[in-house]
Amino acid sequence: MNKLNISLGNAPKPTAGCLFCKMKNLKIIAENKTVYAILDSSPVSPDHMLIIPKRHCLDYFEMTRQERCDAHELINRLKDSIIENDSTVKGFNIGTNCGETAGQTVFHTHIHLIPRRQNDTPNPRGGVRGVIPDKMDYKF
Repeated sequence: MNKLNISLGNAPKPTAGCLFCKMKNLKIIAENKTVYAILDSSPVSPDHMLIIPKRHCLDYFEMTRQERCDAHELINRLKDSIIENDSTVKGFNIGTNCGETAGQTVFHTHIHLIPRRQNDTPNPRGGVRGVIPDKMDYKF
């Protein structure tokens, strides 16, 4: 690891302890060639999902171009399905934590797809900027 605590393309081999490498033990909601989706085990909203590469890699920066394209395709498919089945969903947050300093706790890439509903938080302004609460409210 470098000083930024992000990967530099040297992903470790899958380990017996890697939760996301054990696909057989997970309830897969959808998948395509290189990625799959599951419901988050600690959701911040109903239908909060994780999009995960089938290949073991540490973070977003280690994903191949194909994995990123497949993740994008699956995110769009899941978004359409969520909206079709839940008319209360009015927006989404999409994000990933890269490195311990950024909040990553499971070191196998996963992208959060978080459906948002009107009034699910008192002030959603700033969205993902909320990872640093003092920076959430900003002027432009």
